[in-house]
Amino acid sequence: MESTTGTRSRYHHGDLRNALIEAAVELAAEGGPERVVLREAARSVGVSPTAAYRHFTGQGDLLEAVKIVGQQALADSMAEAVRVLPGLDDPGEQAVRRAEAIGRGYVRFAIEHPGLYRTAFCRTPLAQSGDFTGLEAPESRPEFAAFVLLSDTLDMLVAAGRMRPENRPAAEVAAWSAVHGLALLILDGPLAQLPPDQRDAVVERTLTTLSAGLTR
Repeated sequence: MESTTGTRSRYHHGDLRNALIEAAVELAAEGGPERVVLREAARSVGVSPTAAYRHFTGQGDLLEAVKIVGQQALADSMAEAVRVLPGLDDPGEQAVRRAEAIGRGYVRFAIEHPGLYRTAFCRTPLAQSGDFTGLEAPESRPEFAAFVLLSDTLDMLVAAGRMRPENRPAAEVAAWSAVHGLALLILDGPLAQLPPDQRDAVVERTLTTLSAGLTR
């Protein structure tokens, strides 16, 4: 029996791995990657550590799974920001608005889910041995969904004639650095002291400046 005495089991039979990931995501939301502890996740779902170790080789394995969930959630926030955009007749202007929207969704996710956001970008043993350099990412891997969304958006800017083709190589790095840096300044830097209206104004100003630089 996998359930521990006196603790309510939170998982369906045969789906313990996903239940542990869900519990670990909640831990990450509470306190970032440092809170993702395999024994804590096991206790949360009501199983023994031994049972948990049947599904994860160790701490790094569980943290990598939570990191992937965080990256997918980030991509979902970016995609939702695009989804609510009004339609425009001008494809070029639509591409620019899309570029700004994914940045808005990125920063919004960081503000609303700081613990999971930090976990999405933490270093794990599995990540250190990966093949992602920050320039190109396999489209079929869910942990790179946000990066692929950014790359596709930049390609749309080129296709719509709003970005010069010679400016396209490695443009992901420039865009990502600006938005990620802004998010960290809001979470952990002096911008954390801004009231929400001023913070939002700074976000919008940064995004319009970035899009102007990409399309100059």
